[in-house]
Amino acid sequence: MTATTTHLWLREETKEHEHRVVLTPDACKKLLAERRTNADGHEEAVFRITVERSTQRIFDIHEYELAGCTIAAGGAWRDAPADAFILGLKELPENDTTPLKHRHVYFGHAYKNQAGWKDLLARFKRGGGQLLDLEFLNDEKGRRVAAFGYMAGFAGAAVGLDLWAHNQTNPGTPYPSIKPYENDEQLVSHLKKRIAQAVAGGANQPKAIVIGALGRCGTGACDLLVRAGIADANIIRWDMAETKNGGPFPQLLEYEILVNCIYLATPIPPFLTAETLLTPKSDKRHLSVVVDVSCDVTNPHNPLPFYSETTTFDAPVLAVAADRTSTPLDVVAIDHLPTLLPAESSTRFAQDLYATILQLAEVDTARVWTDVRKLFDTKSEGL
Repeated sequence: MTATTTHLWLREETKEHEHRVVLTPDACKKLLAERRTNADGHEEAVFRITVERSTQRIFDIHEYELAGCTIAAGGAWRDAPADAFILGLKELPENDTTPLKHRHVYFGHAYKNQAGWKDLLARFKRGGGQLLDLEFLNDEKGRRVAAFGYMAGFAGAAVGLDLWAHNQTNPGTPYPSIKPYENDEQLVSHLKKRIAQAVAGGANQPKAIVIGALGRCGTGACDLLVRAGIADANIIRWDMAETKNGGPFPQLLEYEILVNCIYLATPIPPFLTAETLLTPKSDKRHLSVVVDVSCDVTNPHNPLPFYSETTTFDAPVLAVAADRTSTPLDVVAIDHLPTLLPAESSTRFAQDLYATILQLAEVDTARVWTDVRKLFDTKSEGL
């Protein structure tokens, strides 16, 4: 039997301000160069790749064309051949209830009972397609094969620092919309200037606490704080050992910036609640910036349940209702923070994912893909 070439279809992202990609032009070039000998003894390409045009992708469509990809119009995946794998990052277009017939590879946010999960999986069931969720592609040790966690923590801590500095130098004025940076050096340089301005104006360097500091996301957050020049004594690192007894934790009010980087896999007591913010200790609250990188706002076990909506790059800050202090409490809850550094984030992710994408050619037998397909089947049965 002659082997067939595996068709990868990179769709455009429709989420506003999402500039990242799951496959970079370099990754596509490497995939298209992969060869194998088919059952007839002839050499053939393992993959063919179609890339949709996009107005917001960090990489120009011409780069994909030069890599050897076929170019298609944005949104054309709906009419793609039934055997094509539709690759993306963020959610599919909203307000669309049509059945899904393809095998989709992206972050579906449907397997932890997030808002709308039943509706999404029902679309796959009606169309005969499958959700092969990027979040649940794990190696033999149960560790994710590729994740944006490091860059999410890095970007989240950066926004938190920048927001803190803005509040010191421009008190009472709204924090502006956020634009992506070309690279991390540009971002770090910007932050150092902002912090220096705040300190020159009389502020002390902020104390920042990172929860989940030992994970990918937390490591990224701590690395950013160090590179931005925050003294090590002002970087407080919490992980499972510090949170194992369960919250709420009123001592979190002692730090100016809180960066939540945990991976919420099982129900846990909240870290901070609205009631915690109103305790007598809150009269001396220093906490003024919360960056919820984990962004589990629709999860019933959200560890920061004192806010209930996400923020965006256009409107990054949610002001929590004032308590008995005069210190404002600003929350940043952007669910695609790595797009602050889209080129670096995409390149890191594509490199980590490459070996697993190769296994899509053997999707019916490769463990990493059969496991995630079984997860889809199990979750779908719950409908």
